[in-house]
Amino acid sequence: MLSCYGCFVVYSLRVNLSVAMVDMLNRTHQSGGNQSGSVCPAHADPANVYNWDSETQGWILGSFFYGYILTQVPGGYLAGRVGPKWLLGFGILGTVIFSLLTPIAADLGAGYLIAIRVLEGIGEGVTFPALYTMWAAWAPPLERSRLLTISYIGAQLGTVVCLPLSGEICFYLGWPYVFYIFGAVGLLWFVLWGLFVFDTPNTHPRISERERIYITSSLKNELSPSVDHIPWCSIVSSVPLWAIVVAHFSYNWTFYTLLTLLPTYMKDILGFSIQQNGILSALPYVGCAIFALLSGQVADYLRETCLYRTVVVRKCFSLIGMIGPAVFLVAAGYTGCDYVLAISFLTISSSLGGISASGFNINHLDIAPSYAGILLGITNTFATIPGMVGPVIARSLTQHNTIEEWQTVFYIAATINLLGSLFYTVFGRGTVQPWAVQTTSEEDSPRTV
Repeated sequence: MLSCYGCFVVYSLRVNLSVAMVDMLNRTHQSGGNQSGSVCPAHADPANVYNWDSETQGWILGSFFYGYILTQVPGGYLAGRVGPKWLLGFGILGTVIFSLLTPIAADLGAGYLIAIRVLEGIGEGVTFPALYTMWAAWAPPLERSRLLTISYIGAQLGTVVCLPLSGEICFYLGWPYVFYIFGAVGLLWFVLWGLFVFDTPNTHPRISERERIYITSSLKNELSPSVDHIPWCSIVSSVPLWAIVVAHFSYNWTFYTLLTLLPTYMKDILGFSIQQNGILSALPYVGCAIFALLSGQVADYLRETCLYRTVVVRKCFSLIGMIGPAVFLVAAGYTGCDYVLAISFLTISSSLGGISASGFNINHLDIAPSYAGILLGITNTFATIPGMVGPVIARSLTQHNTIEEWQTVFYIAATINLLGSLFYTVFGRGTVQPWAVQTTSEEDSPRTV
């Protein structure tokens, strides 16, 4: 539950700027004079009158990922060395602190805001590598899909709650409070995480002996006898790993394009206000969270009860979770001003994407649980690139905010998604790789799941 809460914090801090940005720019395009209706001039926050062009907005929205990409592989490595608990905890705490400083940075200028977002990304970059390292020690093989998707839906819930709530906060309190309120939520998480979470079952003081033995015995044939030696050459030359890399990169292109620019699309194309914007922008992620949770239950049922091979389950869920979103994303671009149909297609697209949570997204734990944090760091490094360049490319392609320009953005995302799913289908694997269970002097036989 706390890993789910942590993912909630991570994504709420990541996406709140997407909604706040709409309000930060609102008054730039209004005519002069007092817009509040009061006799005296309104006490407007100077942060509400920024005049950033589309290119600058793209750089601000994408800057988070320039820091995020730097700590992916180091995060996986350090989690195995110093333990994932405090690495994850202090990483998110750093993000919380910099988020609280966002209004000050925005007042100082776009360059300072970009710098703060880069620092937030650096702190948040260790999150998922550390989380995967922790789950490698806690999740029995046939429960991975369920446990990982429960953690994963925290990210979707963070988006679902943050988008509409940020719109309301902007409307009633002003955009700076978006960062203050979600920052406070993050501080509470850090306290709970520090008190109740431990790195492994063997170090937890309150776990029952029965549960401890159950977890550790289920993993004894999957974990490397020693993680002091990291087989870097085998890792970087692993074809199944590169299959995950390609799938992760492709899926994230679509995901981050919508995550950062959906509020802008809602406002500039479909014409929704800041309040309507947040609520409607959250709808796709409600569906994504529901489908992610259900996919975890179904995937483990197919593996445990129906005895389907892991590789078959992972590939099927990845195909559905990547090709489906591509089809409906392209369709959304042809709905014109039919906002009901547009929102429906975008919601279906994102919902189907949640199915991939039980596909390639947790395949790291199948092929190398001892090094899952490092593998996630590697794949997430490449998967962060869409977050860096996607918003910049999308905004450069939508200078005039026409439907035809947004169709191009959707076509690019859908094509990348389709190609990534096909590559993973051909080269993905579902068993522990030999190099993942060997010591420096000998190699143990991998267990097939």
